[in-house]
Amino acid sequence: MLNDLELPVMLSARDGEFLVRPAVEHDLDALIELIANDPISAARGDTADPADRAAYARGLAEVQADPRNVQLVAERDGAVIGTLQLTVLPGISRQGASRVQVEAVRVRDDLRSSGIGRAFLRWVAEDAAPSLGASLIQLTSDASRTGAHRFYERLGYAASHVGYKLSV
Repeated sequence: MLNDLELPVMLSARDGEFLVRPAVEHDLDALIELIANDPISAARGDTADPADRAAYARGLAEVQADPRNVQLVAERDGAVIGTLQLTVLPGISRQGASRVQVEAVRVRDDLRSSGIGRAFLRWVAEDAAPSLGASLIQLTSDASRTGAHRFYERLGYAASHVGYKLSV
């Protein structure tokens, strides 16, 4: 399913073009670094400790093996500069509509506010989700990420629901 997306694709940001492609095992260290550089993720234990690499590798392998999931990377000049995960969720509500869940949106610190995240998410909305037959894109964002909330709202996302999580 997600393997059918036409990838790689070149996108344009204010500071230049970048390539979007599925993540591969070789990208793992860069993905871990993007996640660990986020203070909220770091507070949850994503600290890029080498002892945890096998757990991240297992997670990436599981995403890659599931046809309803894809971990994407944004790449420029051979370096991973961003990432996000897409998951197609089939459903009964909304007359049996599928939706695309967006997770773990990250752009390298030194490239934030350069238009990479905007271009990446516009591609999801304008190309990826429609080509997957989805009628809705959804994402969650930690309540403390007020800057991210403003970013998503500028892209047209509505804060229409209250989300809950339970660690088990």
